[in-house]
Amino acid sequence: MGIKSGKVWGSTELIHANSELEFHRIEYKAGYKCSEHEHKFKWNGFFVESGKMLIRVWQADQDGLIDETILGPGDFTQVQPGKYHQFEGIEDGIAFELYWAEFSHNDIVRRTIGKKLS
Repeated sequence: MGIKSGKVWGSTELIHANSELEFHRIEYKAGYKCSEHEHKFKWNGFFVESGKMLIRVWQADQDGLIDETILGPGDFTQVQPGKYHQFEGIEDGIAFELYWAEFSHNDIVRRTIGKKLS
């Protein structure tokens, strides 16, 4: 397949990447967690194939609230850009991790409005 990198929590293997998304296969170990981190522009999705994984998402706008979601085989969750998050292995397992950016059709910020010249 792709490039495989060892991590303290297991390993990650790049399956596919292009200008719009990245697709990784990760093997994670029970009792280990990745760093607390955020992505400024990318969404981060997790689909668990085997084992159990805990996803933490810090809600900075809610006075330190941390959302926790436990994923088992067949479960998927996503983390929006700008949110600190972390995964932790509850049971050894395999998951697929996706990164993508979303194009917003409503991203226009008008400084003036159009008008007819007099």
